[in-house]
Amino acid sequence: MAETTLHIAGRDYVIRCRDGEEAHLAHLAQMIEAKASDARRNAPGLTEVRTLLFAALFLADELNEKQRQSTDRQPSFALEGEDERAAAAIEALTRRLETLSDRLAGRIPHA
Repeated sequence: MAETTLHIAGRDYVIRCRDGEEAHLAHLAQMIEAKASDARRNAPGLTEVRTLLFAALFLADELNEKQRQSTDRQPSFALEGEDERAAAAIEALTRRLETLSDRLAGRIPHA
């Protein structure tokens, strides 16, 4: 078990973690510290608790926005011209292959 010290919102926090996670935790602490600094800059005089609350809200807002953008993204496959013809040909070929496969399996008698 490792131990690391994180500096956030003017205080040091000693955190125990798995070996090798120290750098990752330091990176996360830097993200929190940046948001805490934003909160202090935008609303001077915040208590430590309110500073951390606003930092958490800022981070949650960013996460929420990224999740929303991720779910809003739908792959767009606007097919035009030759692409539409190629797609139709592939679909027709797929149907023909499925029919041949069924015939070979004995599920459809030959016409």
